[in-house]
Amino acid sequence: MLDQIAQAIVGILAVAGSFFCLVAALGVVRLPDALTRMHASSKAGTLGCGLVLLAVALFFPGLDVVARVVAAILFLLLTTPVAAHMIGRAAYASGESPAAGTVRDDLAKGPDNPRRRLLEKAGRR
Repeated sequence: MLDQIAQAIVGILAVAGSFFCLVAALGVVRLPDALTRMHASSKAGTLGCGLVLLAVALFFPGLDVVARVVAAILFLLLTTPVAAHMIGRAAYASGESPAAGTVRDDLAKGPDNPRRRLLEKAGRR
């Protein structure tokens, strides 16, 4: 009985993770600009991969597999936000304009505007 409950939980986690990965892929294809596509892929992709990895850890309960899964989840949680932030800044600095429905553009007003810094570097050379 307990084995069947564990298998059901693994199945639910795997299906939910696959769903979030599908949502991330659809977001990359359907969203209008690079910033929103990056947001969809990083948020939904991280949650989807995390759920699938958690299902793997529950399905294969050995210590070596669980340790690798925990390391992979920590790696995802530590690197995905940084990568998404850098991709967003690079897209903004290269001139990618936000979608028409974007309400705030905090980088345009701030002293750390990547477009202005990029133009200043180009003007010095």
